[in-house]
Amino acid sequence: MPRTADHDLRRTQIAAAVQHLISHAGFEAATMAAVAREAGFSVGLVQHYFASKDELLVFAYERMAADQLARVADLVAEGEAAQQPIRAILLRCMPQLWPLDEARRGEYRVGRIFRARSLDNPTIAEVARQTAGIIRAQIARAVTNGKACGEVEQNTSAELAAVELAALIEGLADDLYREPQRPVDEQSLTEAAETILETRLTALFPGECRHYR
Repeated sequence: MPRTADHDLRRTQIAAAVQHLISHAGFEAATMAAVAREAGFSVGLVQHYFASKDELLVFAYERMAADQLARVADLVAEGEAAQQPIRAILLRCMPQLWPLDEARRGEYRVGRIFRARSLDNPTIAEVARQTAGIIRAQIARAVTNGKACGEVEQNTSAELAAVELAALIEGLADDLYREPQRPVDEQSLTEAAETILETRLTALFPGECRHYR
């Protein structure tokens, strides 16, 4: 099928319908008929753009992950344009992966449901693996850039730091989904999570960027 702007728009609209259904009613709610109703299309039109339900579900998962990464990329570009240090850019970017508002809570739920399905679905598992790999690679690149500009100590392992930060973000996301306002000492869990992230980034990026002097 030729790729046109209308083609891509409709596929995106259908993917959004899948995400909405799964985030509100679970994986089984995303039948072809329900997706068509949610998107405002006929079942035949949905099947015209997606040959199978599996193809549709995988595309919806990929689309959601791409949207998250695009938001992060926009924040990185803004931070670089404002000549912010890498530490400050990461502190703004990483909470994009936390369920801190209604939209991101929906993304979290969809992501967790898909990852549960990935345990017995190799195609979904591959999308999950690739997405996690992209996030780790971006963090590792930030650490490597930090070593080049003076923010990060030269003996720091970029890959090890990426694994650590990715695990930290994912673990905190789990807690934040369950109880974002749970008190931690005299803070909410959301405030505590931000403090934890800032403390770890400060330790990992202790220097000052030479590029903006």
